[in-house]
Amino acid sequence: MAGRVAGKVAFITGAARGQGRSHAVRLAGEGADVIVIDSCRDFPGVPYDGPTESDLAETVKLVEESGRRAVSAVVDVRDFGALKAAVDTGVSTLGRLDIVSANAGIGGSPCETHLIEEDNWQQMIDINLTGVWHTAKAAVPHLIAAGGGAIIMTSSAAGLKGFMNVAHYVAAKHGVVGLMRTMALELASHGIRVNSIHPGSVDTDMIQNESTYRLFRPDLEHPTRDDFAATYTTLNALPAPWVDSVDISNALLFLSSDEGRYITGVPLPVDLGFVVK
Repeated sequence: MAGRVAGKVAFITGAARGQGRSHAVRLAGEGADVIVIDSCRDFPGVPYDGPTESDLAETVKLVEESGRRAVSAVVDVRDFGALKAAVDTGVSTLGRLDIVSANAGIGGSPCETHLIEEDNWQQMIDINLTGVWHTAKAAVPHLIAAGGGAIIMTSSAAGLKGFMNVAHYVAAKHGVVGLMRTMALELASHGIRVNSIHPGSVDTDMIQNESTYRLFRPDLEHPTRDDFAATYTTLNALPAPWVDSVDISNALLFLSSDEGRYITGVPLPVDLGFVVK
């Protein structure tokens, strides 16, 4: 079914690459214009390089190649003023707002809970939880003005199940679920649906780095992607190590389209059965 979000406008955070870029391209391919932002920077304590402004420009290029419009800005989701300004500018340019993907987030270096540095804990909560709240806070007035819409918050399988050595990430992602359920109740009368997506491992830089490889293969001095894949597959019910970004985008498209019109307050895993195993 083509044009499942035709004529709609989506706001996507963390859109320079990975899942965010995939979301932008997938929604544009189904007829949506997009407002895309990213911080385009590195973060201390994060074991992989951050996205760049060139990455964000590539996302815009891919959206425009599909025949849709894109408005972009370099914004850190911790900065509510700048985030609100980016949303307001995008809505002014594109005319409305219907879909919100609160996708921006970071991973962290594995560490036992009592050894996590204060700054690393606070950075994780500020980006992965407060940043989601900021995104919704900036977008909700526009959704109300449009007569309704959909907010999809990116949590994680770690928002439904504990993971050792990443307590700050787990705490933030569990917090997203509480935020989602509360806002689903608050916004229902405005015709705004709020759900969360819970990816398992997704084939992006967040997991494809040596720090993660070592966490799962501490027996090896220099574990590889293949070493990690062999171990991680055993954790899932379905026989694969990870999903692709587009698998998450397909779930987001469903939740943001009319096909999901009566779904709200739902945490949706896309995780190869990791949570239920």
